Amino acid sequence: MGVWYFLILFVGLFLIFKGLFMKKQSLLMKKIGIVFVGVLCISLSIFMFSPGSAEIISDLLNLE
Repeated sequence: MGVWYFLILFVGLFLIFKGLFMKKQSLLMKKIGIVFVGVLCISLSIFMFSPGSAEIISDLLNLE
């Protein structure tokens, strides 16, 4: 499972760098959106690496 969390982390980092270093300045909303999705990916992966996150997710999804 940790492989998927690392993958989400690296995708988030890629999106942040892609959003920050875009060449066109006219696409400000697209740039902000890409950076926001990157931050969400990074925060999700850090949350999933924390101990006890599996129990929290199973409680949210009503899994037993």
